[in-house]
Amino acid sequence: MSPLLLFAFVIGYFLLLLGVAYRTSRNSDNDSFFIGNRNSNWMLVAFGMIGTSLSGVTFVSVPGTVGDFAGESHKAFNYYQVVIGYFIGYFLIAFILLPLYYRLQLTSIYNYLQTRFGKIAYKTGSLFFIISRTIGATARLYLVINVLQIFILDDIGVPFFITAVVILIMILLYTFEGGVKTIVYTDTLQTTFMLLGMVICIAYIMHHLHFSFSSTMHSLNQKGYTQLLNTDMKSKGFFLKQIIGGMFITIGMTGLDQEMMQKNISVKKLKDSQKNMISFSVTLLIVNFLFLLLGGLLYIYALSNNATYDNHQLLMNGKNIIGDDIFPNIALHYLPKAIAIIFIIGLISALFPSADGALTALTSSFCIDMLGIKRNPNLSEQQKKRIRMTVHFSFALAFLFCILIFKWINNKSIINIILDLAGYTYGPLLGLFGFGIFSKRSLPETWLTTAICLLAPGICYVLSKNSSSWFNGYQIGYELLLIDGMLTYLGLLIISKKPIAAN
Repeated sequence: MSPLLLFAFVIGYFLLLLGVAYRTSRNSDNDSFFIGNRNSNWMLVAFGMIGTSLSGVTFVSVPGTVGDFAGESHKAFNYYQVVIGYFIGYFLIAFILLPLYYRLQLTSIYNYLQTRFGKIAYKTGSLFFIISRTIGATARLYLVINVLQIFILDDIGVPFFITAVVILIMILLYTFEGGVKTIVYTDTLQTTFMLLGMVICIAYIMHHLHFSFSSTMHSLNQKGYTQLLNTDMKSKGFFLKQIIGGMFITIGMTGLDQEMMQKNISVKKLKDSQKNMISFSVTLLIVNFLFLLLGGLLYIYALSNNATYDNHQLLMNGKNIIGDDIFPNIALHYLPKAIAIIFIIGLISALFPSADGALTALTSSFCIDMLGIKRNPNLSEQQKKRIRMTVHFSFALAFLFCILIFKWINNKSIINIILDLAGYTYGPLLGLFGFGIFSKRSLPETWLTTAICLLAPGICYVLSKNSSSWFNGYQIGYELLLIDGMLTYLGLLIISKKPIAAN
């Protein structure tokens, strides 16, 4: 299919987003940018959050894990073990963290750490969010940009660097003014296109293979693609590790993440925000199952079209398309033109929600938590807006730098990188918030707090690299985040002081 035609659809889609942004950002102020004036519709937030949570990683990488038996922790439907953990984690967020955030009327969730422990803990928590979200968002963004580059822009001679710059400029243009107020609407639109793209691809492949739902599941089962539970206790993919790890990944990457919570606390009432979280968690169970179903169908489709599987390689016309490469290769080279267009629209719909929300949340966190502009009486609204826009642009540059690093690394399964890195970067946040919620002790106003939050991931890295030899073959999987959080909690406990008794 003509790369220019596909590129025209990308541009047309962006113009649609720009139109939505223009309409929703009129009369916006700094509160609109940061928390949507606390007037967002909970149903729109819930639906839009699906796109933010799934991103291009789920759209491209999750289907690829189904037949990629080289990755021990992602074999067949094993990824669904993590999804079950996500589901449990969302309920904990809804009934433990959200009431806390609403009671304190937070704009930045890291203000809780200041209220509880003081300025240094507050700055430390915000710093770890900035690091975590920057890495996670740019990894997701890189995956989609790389697919667009390989399958469209390489053919028309556009360098990867230019592609990355142009896409970041696109995101800047429609988030610059409205922030959260705009993103609530653009994410809803994009989630719709992404899910439609996935459902249409499933329906077409099932129709092409003459499969019903029951015959699809039977065929997947025969190939070994529906294996759900990993019962090997020493394996990284052991089901209890995956479920517990998924639960704490959700608490860290959603409940302690300014980007995700920024949208939730933009809803007026706590009960509506909890409705959002619960409905969102149920929907994610269904959507992730459908992406795994799509992955199994893609592998069956490839094998029915003379692909060969050998030594962890799926060769189709001499090219290895296993993992992240299978969906874009089949959609753009082997399916009808209409499906290729739907795939591209679905792909870029998966790209923007994770990037635009991250850019907005990072700007909000840096402006509020690091620079303190919201409570600075010496700054006018116009000066605050100028600072916000400068920070927004600066983070776009940081995104570009990280995307280029991921291009240099060029890993075949980005989802592994994202979830592994989450264990290191969100663990200290889990420890900080956990210590605040479950302990009444106070922390000294020193940089020891920051030092402990930096030391815990370092210890985790050493444990992860040596766990197999030190612990009789036991391999640390996604429970790494919990271990990181517990080490942080223990370190904070050591330096903490008893609360001063009230007179």
